[in-house]
Amino acid sequence: MRNVLTIDVEDYFQVASLAERIRPEDWDGIAPRVEDNVRRLLDLFDRHQVKATHFVLGWIAERFPQLIREIDARGHEIASHGYSHQLIYSQTPEVFARETRDSKALLEDITGKPVEGYRAASYSITRKSLWALDILAEAGFIYDSSIFPVVHDRYGIKGSPERPHRLRTPQGHSLVEFPLSTYRLLGQTLPVAGGGYFRLYPYALSRHFYRALNRARTPFVFYLHPWEIDPAQPRVDGLSRLSRFRHYNNLDDCERRLDRLLSEFDFEPMKPHLQRLGMFDDALPPKADYGVERAA
Repeated sequence: MRNVLTIDVEDYFQVASLAERIRPEDWDGIAPRVEDNVRRLLDLFDRHQVKATHFVLGWIAERFPQLIREIDARGHEIASHGYSHQLIYSQTPEVFARETRDSKALLEDITGKPVEGYRAASYSITRKSLWALDILAEAGFIYDSSIFPVVHDRYGIKGSPERPHRLRTPQGHSLVEFPLSTYRLLGQTLPVAGGGYFRLYPYALSRHFYRALNRARTPFVFYLHPWEIDPAQPRVDGLSRLSRFRHYNNLDDCERRLDRLLSEFDFEPMKPHLQRLGMFDDALPPKADYGVERAA
């Protein structure tokens, strides 16, 4: 079974776990590491003859356009990760709309191709920010991968559909959603889609989850960040214990685990996967209806 491989293209200092110590206005003064890390991933993908969807942060694309052209030239899909990596529910709809349009246009200018997929920073489309779905549809995106069907302090919509589906936005637009993957265990819904969970769980346990999903004819979406294969990245002082754990846990083993994962499972980018599932058929009725009033 083909699963979906995705990379959230951002640098280590832009993640939510470090936001308590590093402000966006500090970013330009920090030595970037994203180029080398992305190219290591691209080389690894070439060795396994696999392609991925790269959800690219606009801030990164603006400063490293040649990197984005290289990702595209090596046969991978370019999608949007927004511009400034801020939690959507901390922004106003006006700011989010402007950043969404600008980052999409930037990526399209760099690649000369339409950008049709979106993923929110820290998966921050929640019950508090469902208005963002309308902005995505109005901006011309046809699919999203931002909704995590779990309970978490930063993200998640408990009880939302766990498989790819069409959804109806609060104002009646239609979008295809590929939610982040979960696994039901002892009545609980566990997040298993990758990232910090891939570093937290023993590899054998992650493999068990993925194989069980595939046996149930359920493809999983896997995500990773370039900084997660970079154990030599600078350590940030003054973080809370939880933030340190979330960011630094098992960085030294992640690339080896990823190499093994790519040898044991089949992957493809998100858009062709959704096309094969027939998810872009306009006649397909929405499975999820987020019909709530738009935020003021």
